[in-house]
Amino acid sequence: MKIKILIPIYNDWQSVFKLIEEINKMSLNKKNEISIIIVDDASNHDHHNDEVVFENINSIKILHMKFNQGHARCIATGLKYIYEKEDFDFVIPMDGDGEDRPEEIVGFLDKIKQANGKPIVGERTKRSENFIFKSCYQLHKLITLTLTGKLIKFGNFTCLPRTTVEKMVNEKATWNSFSGSLRKIENDLISTPSIRGLRYFGPSKMSFYNLFKHSLSIISVFKNTFLIRSALFIILYILFIKSNASAITAIPLILLLVVVYLISNLALRENIDEYDKSLSNINDIENIK
Repeated sequence: MKIKILIPIYNDWQSVFKLIEEINKMSLNKKNEISIIIVDDASNHDHHNDEVVFENINSIKILHMKFNQGHARCIATGLKYIYEKEDFDFVIPMDGDGEDRPEEIVGFLDKIKQANGKPIVGERTKRSENFIFKSCYQLHKLITLTLTGKLIKFGNFTCLPRTTVEKMVNEKATWNSFSGSLRKIENDLISTPSIRGLRYFGPSKMSFYNLFKHSLSIISVFKNTFLIRSALFIILYILFIKSNASAITAIPLILLLVVVYLISNLALRENIDEYDKSLSNINDIENIK
């Protein structure tokens, strides 16, 4: 099988080459043809040009973007490039900092036969952050389920068959949220346990702000369901507080209206025309191997 590993990166070259070294050590090419596509999100410094040898990896390409566009859109651009320009059977998107553990790629490959053409997702069973962040992450999943009816327990670290990649590059939500788009187009997902690893270098970039934005982006993919449920909540809540209406009891309504506004704005990121033109943002393609 021809496997493309898709890695978005911004400046963290030290980590991504450490990740590639770890993938190379696993000798996955003995059974499959492993290639790596790195999407460089307009980094403001270059990687070292030291000569490296990765004998167990078929090829390594770096797509250098002209303009910074964010993590989700780098993955979307990479999927489109692979679908249109590469010969492949499966794509494995993953972070390039070590938090998606390379040894778990073996788990994806072992699941392919029994998955029968269905996408495989890395379901987080353990995270490496502190207790407060873990609690907020659980709250994020609960809120997403409540507002959209979709339980999403996975991130970018997945294994996508060609048929799923084709659906994703033709879905406007992919330009906004990877995991939201995948859940929207595929209801039948195969899961495999995944432990959130530690970054190779430096602190984690998953802040509370990024988690909040990530949560809203997913919800915005299912904005119609969200708006219907929000309207029902507003009606029921008004009926519940009508005899005790005050500035304090109005706070939940105000907060919900703010969230409706934010999600409506995020939903505008779903632009299929922009996505169709995303490959024009590639400045050049560097072949490392």
